Amino acid sequence: MLKKRQNEAAAVTRKPREHDDVGRMEFLLTLRRRGISDAAVLRAMEEVPRERFVEEGQADIAYADQALPIACGQTISQPYVVAYMTELLALRPDHRVLEVGTGSGYQAAVLSRLAQKVVTIERYRTLAEEARARFRALGYDNIEVVVGDGLAGVPQQAPYDRIMVTAAAESVPEALLEQLAQDGIMVLPLGPHDGPQQIVKLTKSQTGLTREELIAVRFVPLLPGTAREL
Repeated sequence: MLKKRQNEAAAVTRKPREHDDVGRMEFLLTLRRRGISDAAVLRAMEEVPRERFVEEGQADIAYADQALPIACGQTISQPYVVAYMTELLALRPDHRVLEVGTGSGYQAAVLSRLAQKVVTIERYRTLAEEARARFRALGYDNIEVVVGDGLAGVPQQAPYDRIMVTAAAESVPEALLEQLAQDGIMVLPLGPHDGPQQIVKLTKSQTGLTREELIAVRFVPLLPGTAREL
């Protein structure tokens, strides 16, 4: 009888793990089907436990290809967009990255598996503190979280080899361009806060700035300053 109960208990504990494994397999297959081909990016997406970055009660849909709401009226981007924007950065292990808009910390976590260091800035102190705690629990010690104005960036640690902005700007923030290293890449959503937006890739070189306009997206707005509350 005791052995039977132990077997039943083991079966119960295995079910969520099996369910998660199936969800992750579908998640990775979806990314590949949608054109994500960089092996390092796919490996980073597989390694980072997305369920640790969603709100309580959302773990069962953590790997669905959709954006999910988080605290402070923000969102965690859908996996495809995270992978797509990450792939555009063409990261190397020696790169230093600035991320604007920490949110839950998921995008920074993915970047941290591919780069030497990630500096991520968040205007909501609550989100910054929660993300910092997640990184600590997961042992992601190459991420620095800063509370501040994302439009201003973190100039004291510039230049950055790569910059990613995870909220929609209506125009390219000049302060961030100044913090981008020579031959650096910036990826960000651009467009009106209440209208069409698209992912834009900017490459900085000696001859100037190259701009590529890519897929249509919908992001929360990039706002100036730090939040008065939260």
